[in-house]
Amino acid sequence: MKILGNKKAVMPIAIAAALAFGQQPASAQGLFDMLFGGGIRHNPQGEFPPPPKPRKLQPGTGGGGARISSPTYNTYRADKLVRADFKSLLPAPLPATAQDAAFVPSVTESAFRDALAGLSDYELFAEPDIAKALIAYYSANPDFIWVTGDSPNSRAQDAVRVLGEAASYGLTPADYSVDIPTAATSAMPEERIKNLVRFEMALSARVLRYAHDAQSGRVDPNRMTGYYDFPSKPLDLEGVLKTLAHTQEVRTYLESRHPQNPEYQALRVELESLQASEENEIVVDPKLLLKPGESSPELPKLLTLIARNLDDEMGGAYGEILARLGKSEVYDPELVPVIKAVQQRAGMKGDGVIGPRTVASLAGTSKADKIEKVRVALEELRWLPSDLGSPRVFINQPAFTASYIDNGEEKLKTRVVIGKVTNQTAFFYNQIKQVDFHPYWGVPQSIIVNEMLPRLRSDPGYLDRAGYEVTDSRGQRVPSAAVDWGAYGAKVPFSVRQQPSEANALGELKILFPNKHAIYMHDTPQKSFFERDMRALSHGCIRLQDPRGMAAAVLGTSVDDIAEKLKHGHATENVTRVIPVYVAYFTAWPDMSGKVEYFDDVYERDSKLMQALDATEAVRAPSS
Repeated sequence: MKILGNKKAVMPIAIAAALAFGQQPASAQGLFDMLFGGGIRHNPQGEFPPPPKPRKLQPGTGGGGARISSPTYNTYRADKLVRADFKSLLPAPLPATAQDAAFVPSVTESAFRDALAGLSDYELFAEPDIAKALIAYYSANPDFIWVTGDSPNSRAQDAVRVLGEAASYGLTPADYSVDIPTAATSAMPEERIKNLVRFEMALSARVLRYAHDAQSGRVDPNRMTGYYDFPSKPLDLEGVLKTLAHTQEVRTYLESRHPQNPEYQALRVELESLQASEENEIVVDPKLLLKPGESSPELPKLLTLIARNLDDEMGGAYGEILARLGKSEVYDPELVPVIKAVQQRAGMKGDGVIGPRTVASLAGTSKADKIEKVRVALEELRWLPSDLGSPRVFINQPAFTASYIDNGEEKLKTRVVIGKVTNQTAFFYNQIKQVDFHPYWGVPQSIIVNEMLPRLRSDPGYLDRAGYEVTDSRGQRVPSAAVDWGAYGAKVPFSVRQQPSEANALGELKILFPNKHAIYMHDTPQKSFFERDMRALSHGCIRLQDPRGMAAAVLGTSVDDIAEKLKHGHATENVTRVIPVYVAYFTAWPDMSGKVEYFDDVYERDSKLMQALDATEAVRAPSS
């Protein structure tokens, strides 16, 4: 198995805190000291072959300016619609030979073939693959699906109803609208037949669009940014029409194209509830800062919101206090446990100080914002498998949490640290393969180039002294001091890894799931980061507050067994079960009871997805 490198550096806690709050080092060398200083110093062991001769750089190609850039976000461009080419469907000349005349189509096929002339000047625009599938299907199956006799049939009526309910799934009904022919719009028989065959083609095209959108989403996430990485979800478009032509359960079939997991259903219920609800009538100052003993007229508003959403557990613990002090403008010490409980439920530290994040968790998200977050979440869920699997590991980056879920039960939930805005964690899913105990840390090329090279150009032997191993392209060890680091820019033909130690950036274990982003879960020596509410602080990997608990969960063993394994030094153990892992990004997500929680858009990805959805709708608009 290929062991993928991490995107983090060893960082003393005090220095890490300074970096996280935006303090700038005085120089590139200072940055390297802050990131990598304090490692184990030792003399290189073993014999090293001579390093490769450094390449000669053209002017302006090497040295200090070269960097490896993170992925960027693209302006989304949806596929242009194409006009369906019905020429190949139009009636051929009547058979001239007796053998040809022996072919007698069915009554319905004959009616369909006669009606095809009505497509000669019909302009129906659809996605390229849908336009192609229409022609292929009706060439092989020359018959109506949606018309019986001289009117739309019950199958068509069911399909139109389902398409009209698209908003309940966070979709846009206008994307699937079809004009239904009526007797009033086509009094003449010839006109009626033409309208019916055009309705047939239009409904098939929109049904295929709906089936695709329900299964895979309206946008291709991989086009948006390199931070998204999802396999395609192929859909046999001709097969969809074949199925619909031979079933009366049109609604059941179309609704089955949507994800079939409880999370999707919970988000749908939340969307329906939001759409039927009133706008927030209680508005709290978003900049409120209130400590115990202080007073504010905003406090009763917050307490009213808390009391309104009490569940049985919270009500039993704090219902009496809220009933007695719910209208108080003084932040009485008796209210502190209530606020702490609310904060902890929202994934915050629970310090009892009422600040902007506490206000936002209770009253800071408007109805419109919540609806947008839920619609975005529904779209993103369509990128994932319909069945999320059990057991599974689910990491929700905006919530800064990772959960191990088995048989519908959240058996472990732990805080995590994710990538900084400048080193964002990708959104993808994979399968957990291995746990490494006392791991080596393979330093990513981006860190070697962006953060190590500035120091190494002036101090090439630093890695030898600090507990790192350098290997060439053949995998042979070379002394760092013997490399002319100044000869390299954005492409460094050496690998660097940090030996297992207490200072190792990965801590005592890591959990791997092979992916091109070199992202995995791991321990960290920087434990203080887990005390923060905003935990976008790493180089991109997932740091776990409870790494032993997660390792025990995925290996199907106990935490005590993990502790015993850690006594025996560096080792690896394969995960023998199928355990999917979702490195996900949802600003609206249901807990295990189905209650939807809302989170800050750390990387501002929701707005980028909304731009992509708007671009898709613009292409689909009738005027386009």
